[in-house]
Amino acid sequence: MPHDPNNFVGAWSLVDWRIEYSDGAITRPFGDGAHGYIIYEANGFMTASIAKAKRENFGIPNARNASPSQKSEAFDSYFHYAGPWNLEDEHVVHTVTMSLNPDMTGTEQRRFAVFDGRNGLTLSAREEMNDGSSRHHILQWQKID
Repeated sequence: MPHDPNNFVGAWSLVDWRIEYSDGAITRPFGDGAHGYIIYEANGFMTASIAKAKRENFGIPNARNASPSQKSEAFDSYFHYAGPWNLEDEHVVHTVTMSLNPDMTGTEQRRFAVFDGRNGLTLSAREEMNDGSSRHHILQWQKID
């Protein structure tokens, strides 16, 4: 059954991001305590940001002067993309027009969406790996009232 777009609209806080592998392993890309937001606007735009719980400060007034290793760690501990969104049956599709990772720009990120009552939303996607195995990204969100 198709979703009602009004159920998505608003701000959601990350509860958990885990990846389940075909061999039964489970990882959390940003560790325990990762935090983030996904925001769906009624005008058809969305933005999503996720960060590790503890990120190191650069300790300098201008981030552009951070060392290459500091910049690398900042990139590796933060995730963001934004763009238009629409629904296709039980999926929400994010059309990425900007992203921290430039390779995501111009892609469509299709997520299977399941609502848990009025305040819970799980977005998930399966990803096939080069070695023939698969992994399942599962992001659980809580509506911010």
